[in-house]
Amino acid sequence: MPRTRAERRQDTLHRLTHDVDLWVATASPDGAPYLVPLSFDWDGERLLIATAAASPTGRNLAATGTVRLGLGPTRDVVMVEGTVEVLDIDGLPKPEADRFAARSGFDPRDSGSSFRWFRISPRRIQAWREEDELRDRELFRDGHWLH
Repeated sequence: MPRTRAERRQDTLHRLTHDVDLWVATASPDGAPYLVPLSFDWDGERLLIATAAASPTGRNLAATGTVRLGLGPTRDVVMVEGTVEVLDIDGLPKPEADRFAARSGFDPRDSGSSFRWFRISPRRIQAWREEDELRDRELFRDGHWLH
């Protein structure tokens, strides 16, 4: 039986709050796709990831300013489409960087200036488990949770 939108929202918020890793899908300006797993932090409004600025993901995020993220297994997936803000590794307030490091077990500040922070503001969030949840999979659009 499909979950209600409220149940899916609750499950999605739990995943955002408790999961540590997700899949980051980007594309280069000429359309070449790239997919990589990264650790993240969710502050209740935005997601935060870090990677080397020169990596394909870092270059793609900076060039296009868009991203698609996947959390969870294929039979309980959350997909997030968002816009990206790029910050130098020393450009993030210390409490936010400390929270990311504590949550992920990885502190990108130790990697030097080659790393960047990428703050992601969701534009769209979808969640579904099985085919019976596909119809109402959109939970969040244009900065607002749907009712």
